[in-house]
Amino acid sequence: MDFNNSTVLITGSSGGIGEEFAVQFARRGANLILVARRADKLAALRDGLVAEHPGIVVDVIAADLAVPGSGAELENSVQALGRTVDVLVNNAGVGLHGNFVDQDPEANAGQIQLNCGTLVDLTARFLPPMTGRRHGLVLNVASTAGFQPTPGMAVYGATKAFVLSYTEALWQECRGTGVRVLALCPGATETEFFARTGEEFLTDGRQTSEQVVDTAFAALDGSSPTVVSGWRNRLLASGYRVTPRKLMLTVSERLLKSNT
Repeated sequence: MDFNNSTVLITGSSGGIGEEFAVQFARRGANLILVARRADKLAALRDGLVAEHPGIVVDVIAADLAVPGSGAELENSVQALGRTVDVLVNNAGVGLHGNFVDQDPEANAGQIQLNCGTLVDLTARFLPPMTGRRHGLVLNVASTAGFQPTPGMAVYGATKAFVLSYTEALWQECRGTGVRVLALCPGATETEFFARTGEEFLTDGRQTSEQVVDTAFAALDGSSPTVVSGWRNRLLASGYRVTPRKLMLTVSERLLKSNT
């Protein structure tokens, strides 16, 4: 796909996979709308990208997408910029680690809002104009956690299962519209995700953000609704489909046990 002079909106773009998406889209000549909570990080990223690629336009919007109604506010902000979104990368997400009974209900509500509610809301706002123009891309970042229940991260895994199912259904609905839809499923990746949970787990075999984003771009010219990043992750995702449910729960729980 050609992204030169297109406008790409990336949520959760102040670090990790989102930041890498910004770097790689900028390299392809795309203009960017970067969205995250940390305004200072966004400003620094914008300045670096514009310095390296002076021909692109980079706008930053500081927003907490875990808040209900934040999708509408973001749409208003984009309209105020006078920008038309050609590519939507729903990357923002959060995960809580530990037993569900020990977790804060409000934090879990925010997790569901960010990982599912706002993702769907933003897609509902920016996808219809893409189909009207018969051109565009919606890339939703799911996870290998979406292929099976995840004891120890019960709500997170369920939200990513939702993203995976929703995106695959959307892919089917959008066939023939000119809009590419893709679910990207990373496994454990070296980002701030684990630091935010306050625990260390899944320390073996982590990929880099660059590897994950490279996988996504390589899949865009294909026809599959889903891509899993990394051969080990692809093997696990495939294995879960044929593993007995009871055994799968035991294996998944052990994988997510804290190393601390």
